[in-house]
Amino acid sequence: MTSQLHEDHEFGYSPDDFEQVRRRLYQQAGISLATSKRQMVYSRLARRLRHLHLSDFSGYLDYLDRHPEEWQPFINALTTNITAFFRERHHFDQLAQLARETQRQGRPLRLWSSAASTGEEPYSMAIALHQALGDRALGLRIIASDIDTGVLDTARQGIYALERLEQLEPALKKRYFQRGTGANTGLARIIPELRLMVEFRRINLLDAEWGIPSSLDGIFCRNVMIYFDKPTQARLLERMVRLLRPDGLFFAGHSESFVQANHLVKLVNRTVYRPAQQGAPA
Repeated sequence: MTSQLHEDHEFGYSPDDFEQVRRRLYQQAGISLATSKRQMVYSRLARRLRHLHLSDFSGYLDYLDRHPEEWQPFINALTTNITAFFRERHHFDQLAQLARETQRQGRPLRLWSSAASTGEEPYSMAIALHQALGDRALGLRIIASDIDTGVLDTARQGIYALERLEQLEPALKKRYFQRGTGANTGLARIIPELRLMVEFRRINLLDAEWGIPSSLDGIFCRNVMIYFDKPTQARLLERMVRLLRPDGLFFAGHSESFVQANHLVKLVNRTVYRPAQQGAPA
């Protein structure tokens, strides 16, 4: 089917174009895009068509198939990044407790933020660890990954508009952020010590190899599974659980439930799970 130019569309965009976008996104990133997202796809990819001087979506899809380097901008445009500092605060209270437990055991804490977005989650983890352990936390490392290279660039800089910090207590803002001046007025940056605690990586969760070490104490995978279909969710959860210590914790999003996967995980707190098999590799 050829693209049809709608009167409110700058570029030709047919129902078949939308289905082709959905298929490619699922194949490349495992994201199952709802049929209601047709207008969202248009608005987000229109910027790529303008950049490439293309006139319709069928031409863009042909370009995508012929230029592998376009896959990353395609994925970046269509992934959704909703995040905030200390989102679901109870998770960070649980993380602080976990940090103190591993400290008593005399071993380093090993953590993975698997959908780090623009960095608010892993930096919140770093703040929670520093509050729990003091400067002993500065030697710890958090692996933080995302499929979107654009948000990872933002995360590495650790610079945020002050309104993004409005939900934080004044003491936290004063202790862990540096306020910008002059041309940087209205911005704040995570202090260098905490930026050094986080290692950002580009990881596609569909990849056969993640390069993530095993025996993790905690995996934050929050509000990610909702973008995958049930078979993909099951495969990813199984792989992640294998990376956890037997007493490790899996932190899920508030809208996610894994009661149907009780052979893999068991609920131990609100949206916090442990491996169901205590004999899992340590």
